[in-house]
Amino acid sequence: MSGSWLIRILFAVKAFNHRGAKMRLDKQTFKTVIDSTPLISIDLVVRDEAGRVLLGQRLNRPAQGFWFVPGGRILKDESLVDAFKRLTLDELGIELEISSARYLGLYEHFYADSIFTDDVSGVNISTHYVVNGFEVVLPAAVKQDQLPDEQHGDYHWFTEGELMASDQVHVHSKWYFDKEKGFL
Repeated sequence: MSGSWLIRILFAVKAFNHRGAKMRLDKQTFKTVIDSTPLISIDLVVRDEAGRVLLGQRLNRPAQGFWFVPGGRILKDESLVDAFKRLTLDELGIELEISSARYLGLYEHFYADSIFTDDVSGVNISTHYVVNGFEVVLPAAVKQDQLPDEQHGDYHWFTEGELMASDQVHVHSKWYFDKEKGFL
């Protein structure tokens, strides 16, 4: 009897580790991946109850300095459902369910630079993302000044007209509002 409990516990731990896996790569391996393959990611068109869109000013390359929708890459062994929960928590400070979102489609983002671009040494690696776009409505209880600041130095609510007209909003964020972009 005790042996069967041990097997059940080990199976449960293994299943938990597989479902909850968040494999982060060391810097050199991640650099090789960015240089060799596309990254799969989720971007979030986040609206408030008035329909405005939340953008963050990017701190890191690519798209550094531009206003951009929140989002991030999907990690190895991470399901879309788990990635969505993790990214909404990391990017918005609140865990949202993917079932609460509207799927916008599949997009490709190509950047001339990456997190590994070094202007001093002249090292440059481009970045290629295959992006799943989703739209969510942020609960009113989440306040702008409580949003995480790891990826974005500032946040601002834009109307669609404002973001489409701004040169400071990255073109890839604008694509989510252009019905001619995307693949699905």
